[in-house]
Amino acid sequence: MSEKAPFMVFSGTNSRYLAEKICASLDCPLGNMNITHFADGEFAVSYEESIRGAHVFLVQSTFPNSDNLMELLLMIDAAKRASAKSVVAVIPYFGWARQDRKDKPRVSIGAKLVADLLSVAGIDRLITMDLHADQIQGFFNIPVDHLYASAVFLPYIQSLQLENLVIATPDVGGSKRASTFSKYLGVPLVLCNKSREKANEVASMQIIGDVEGKNVVLIDDIVDTAGTITKAANIMLEAGAQSVRAIASHCVMSDPASFRVQESALTEMVFTDSIPYAKKCPKVKQLSIADMFAETIKRVMNNESISHNISFK
Repeated sequence: MSEKAPFMVFSGTNSRYLAEKICASLDCPLGNMNITHFADGEFAVSYEESIRGAHVFLVQSTFPNSDNLMELLLMIDAAKRASAKSVVAVIPYFGWARQDRKDKPRVSIGAKLVADLLSVAGIDRLITMDLHADQIQGFFNIPVDHLYASAVFLPYIQSLQLENLVIATPDVGGSKRASTFSKYLGVPLVLCNKSREKANEVASMQIIGDVEGKNVVLIDDIVDTAGTITKAANIMLEAGAQSVRAIASHCVMSDPASFRVQESALTEMVFTDSIPYAKKCPKVKQLSIADMFAETIKRVMNNESISHNISFK
């Protein structure tokens, strides 16, 4: 695309790798931005070129730590003050999404708070992918383009050409997501029912369905400590599965996740590159979502449908 296109793409520090891929797909330069860090931990954001009258797309996943979110908020504020025509937050991984409701007394709803922060900062649109809960879109009073990683995962699963394929979910809460995959591929669905004693620790798990002699693909949205998904893989192999793979949208992978994946029965663990993964685990593979987000940006600028041929629900 021409360098005089009526939009500009900028990136925060830790999502630059993805923004560069998006810009390569769009055939446009990545905008010049300076983020200055001070000795006390504060940082300041400045655009090093004019953005007056431009549609500004800010690429930044809000994964831990919270500096990524704060950086994005400052980028939004600076863009509004620099007279950008519109500011679009491109957040492939929307952090705090697991705090989408009050599940016990006296707790915050983190996802709503983040939505309010982004709205007050001044975004005009949000482009995100595989929210932990679809209803988070309702926390915003602006357009939300919710993409699905299935657009890259389904072709990958089909390319494996696995016989006796079964789609599975490591917990009942993800059954809707896994059901979408199983219906599209025309294969059976298997569920795992788990119980927890506390956060990030699985107490027990049971398989609902038949996996004997099957090639199983586990579907999830987030893998954090990998306790649930590796336990599900191990139980399925013990139940007679021929092989077990796992696919998840967001590669949080907090310690000791990489060790658990490597030591588990999983043949491979496939993520998108919504979050950078620097640790070394031979079983982990990342598929790029850059082309999908680039195409979405094009369609937003051209006022075209985004759902058609981009994302599978």
